[in-house]
Amino acid sequence: MEDGILADLIRAVASQQFARSSGPGGQNVNKVNTKVLLRIPLGKLGLSESQLARLRSKLGKRITGDDELIIESSGSRSQEANRKEAIGRAAKIISAAIVPPRPRHPTRPTKASRQRRLEKKQASSRKKQLRRPPAEE
Repeated sequence: MEDGILADLIRAVASQQFARSSGPGGQNVNKVNTKVLLRIPLGKLGLSESQLARLRSKLGKRITGDDELIIESSGSRSQEANRKEAIGRAAKIISAAIVPPRPRHPTRPTKASRQRRLEKKQASSRKKQLRRPPAEE
């Protein structure tokens, strides 16, 4: 799913809450609600069950018991900039989480790695042979 389409979908289904942001800002920070808290219900995103399962497993800490993804943004002094940043971040996080993992193709060890392993085994064997008491003849 493209980030632009996903961002439009998030804008449509997400509920937004605003709060006073922390950090520097003088008197303005005490008066203006610039921090944005997005609550995105996962069921309304139109994702398949496998995509939802991947999303839940990768973003487990950010998902509430009500199956909502929580995204918070308070980096800017502007509410609109924080809203855009939160929606963009949510779209990026969701699109990255729903991509299926590439299947692993098993590979064989290289000739050099097999040779190193055998040399290491021989060195270990020699070291342990030297620890043994001398053989009686």
